[in-house]
Amino acid sequence: MTGRLTIADIADLRAYEREREALRARIIELKRVRRVPVGPIVTFVFENRDTIRFQVQEMARAERMLTDEAIQAELDTYNPLIPETGQLSATLFVELTSKEQLQEWLPRLVGIERSVELLVGEGERATVVRCRVDDAHAARLTREEVTASVHYVHFDVPPAVVDRWLDEPVVLAVNHPAYAHGVTLSLETKGSLLGDLRP
Repeated sequence: MTGRLTIADIADLRAYEREREALRARIIELKRVRRVPVGPIVTFVFENRDTIRFQVQEMARAERMLTDEAIQAELDTYNPLIPETGQLSATLFVELTSKEQLQEWLPRLVGIERSVELLVGEGERATVVRCRVDDAHAARLTREEVTASVHYVHFDVPPAVVDRWLDEPVVLAVNHPAYAHGVTLSLETKGSLLGDLRP
């Protein structure tokens, strides 16, 4: 199933408790396939409707949200992360564990959310798909002197590239002056992401 989530998709707290264990296990397995480390401190998790529904359910559970208005506010925040056909959407995590690392890296990585790309194919057939960042997101999370440790990025993948997706290498790369790393996506990951590109 694709498309934005509505209030009807979000179970109330008692109903959610009954399904939570099974849903959580399913999402852990889904994220295992869709979690991609790139270099030593950056990880991407490719989101879809299921991962976002789980996120909203967990937020509602943790904060004991009981009104439609509260749930709708969460949906308004997270629905833009659900990819449309021909798109991929990912959460970028800068994974730092100490205050010293945060102070060292976050100023150096300003602009990292605009430095992400997918390289599909090799040689003359290679196609670069650069990420897109929502302006509203950028206004909230980006500062001139320091970046955030979480960002949201989108990729608009042309149909001709989608057609080659499974047959050719796909590299997820960060090309930032302070952080240049890339990783080739596994066939399992590409197969899962194809479900977003071509639902």
